[in-house]
Amino acid sequence: MTRSMQAVTYRRPSVLEPAVGGRRLGLETSRGATSSGVQDHPQFFAGFLTSPQVASAGLLAVADVAAARYYQQQLRASLDPVVTGNGDRLRFESFSGCGGVYARLDVLSAGLDGGEVGHGTTNVDVNNPLREALSRIGTDDPLHLRVGPQELAVTTLDGPVVEKKVPLPDRWLRGFAEAQVIAADFELRAELPAAEAVRFLRSLPRGGARGASGGARWVVPAGRGLRPTTWAVPGAVCLPGPERLIALQRVLRHATALRVYGPAATAAAVASAWEVVLPGMRLTLTLSPDASRGFSGEGGVLDALATDEAAEDAELISVLLAWEPRIDVTDLAAASGLPEARVRAALIRLGTSGRVGYDPAEAAYFHRELPYDAERLERHNPRLRSARALVAAGAVTMDGGLATVTAEDGHAHRVRDEDGVLSCSCLWWARYRGGRGPCKHALAVRMVRRGAGERVGSMTTVDGGAR
Repeated sequence: MTRSMQAVTYRRPSVLEPAVGGRRLGLETSRGATSSGVQDHPQFFAGFLTSPQVASAGLLAVADVAAARYYQQQLRASLDPVVTGNGDRLRFESFSGCGGVYARLDVLSAGLDGGEVGHGTTNVDVNNPLREALSRIGTDDPLHLRVGPQELAVTTLDGPVVEKKVPLPDRWLRGFAEAQVIAADFELRAELPAAEAVRFLRSLPRGGARGASGGARWVVPAGRGLRPTTWAVPGAVCLPGPERLIALQRVLRHATALRVYGPAATAAAVASAWEVVLPGMRLTLTLSPDASRGFSGEGGVLDALATDEAAEDAELISVLLAWEPRIDVTDLAAASGLPEARVRAALIRLGTSGRVGYDPAEAAYFHRELPYDAERLERHNPRLRSARALVAAGAVTMDGGLATVTAEDGHAHRVRDEDGVLSCSCLWWARYRGGRGPCKHALAVRMVRRGAGERVGSMTTVDGGAR
């Protein structure tokens, strides 16, 4: 796994401190993107939380996921959450260290009081002393929230700088892109009232000594609740690695409903999203199809990355984004002059660099900018890199609906087109049947068809280990 170290710098640690008439929560920000350009320590909000205890529990749940590994738990995982100001709400996001759980807390306008919400994205410091303090927030404690530094007139900049060095694996970044692509195909499958939601979530296993509960399960709506089912019957929702919903325990006492999102049930395990509705906010966990299977290998973004058309469209769409909390594809199509299908492909492309996410609750994309060097995602995607190398080497031969791709070892793979779906004779296709995106051979065929082979540069070596 390719890893680098990301330097995250704050002016001071985030802190919860006494204030006149209540408490004050100061969340310190790092360098990030804003509507007026990149800033070192942007401020996105200064005002009150309408439900302080609920917001504190939700923020702790997001931090729990950022610090957790649900697979290979002995390895270290810790990355400060990402915060985005979308004008009418604050979004706190994180990914687990194993890449299989995506968490997001949306603090909506009803959860905020007395301050304007800015526009931008950056990291936010959630340190251990702050976590302990947040866990002690009472129901009647007024809480003033500041996301970003205080006004310069009352802030000294001469104090010690807090710098964290955190591991930043490429698969973690790819997971952000893949999770939003997968979630875009989700539909609401079930909604449980508060009592049934609490009963169901508290009945889930916590995992064994190694953190695994035996793989995927399925549940099906039954009356006002959910019941387990052995098979993926019509209407069922996959619950892969139920122990990975443990972070939702933080907010159960405040839950007003539980909503479950997912694709149509299949025999194979699939991803799903579990949203706890809270007063003025929502907490959502999206689970990969298996605890040992991170989002980074799902391959949903490969087709969009493989075309020059999508790259050009993404450049056009990117200048039309304005930190919207809800991106309207129809409006973007009208503004850009592009068909809606190309706008959606461009949004997927932008998602690969962390510039958009997807919210199943509103069935819409939203604008954010991850504060990382995400341009390397395309360069470091092994299947994409291998497919481009195959095209550059002239390994693809077309013959109508049949193509032959000659691998570096001389073995020829047959790629067939059946109603727009490409199948391949390689082991990858035999194993996943397209369930984790196209293999490198099918991807190379798409590149040749779409004329994307001109921009392969000097990449002429196939990574034999890439899938």
